Amino acid sequence: MTDVSLPLSIAADHPAYAGHFPGRPILPGAVLLDEALHALAAQQGCEAAVGQIKSAKFPSPVQPGQPLCLNYAATAPGVFRFAVLAGGRLAASGVMTFAATGQGAETA
Repeated sequence: MTDVSLPLSIAADHPAYAGHFPGRPILPGAVLLDEALHALAAQQGCEAAVGQIKSAKFPSPVQPGQPLCLNYAATAPGVFRFAVLAGGRLAASGVMTFAATGQGAETA
């Protein structure tokens, strides 16, 4: 399967930059993964709550205002490898999974 590309939008004045790190702000990896998870869930027509990040690597930082792009491809049903590019360079990569909705334990 071929990669799909989606732009990610994280404002340059996002509050996470303020304390991470003063004088040389970078985006925390948790914020980057959260944005990627929500974007991929929306594309798959499911809620981010059914998604899991199985693995992630952060080879380079994201600085305020850098253009971001999420590339992903399915490797199995509900399993996606992903890469986030920041200004054309790899900022994060890994694997996300999405559980099938409507299945699982029944409630009384």
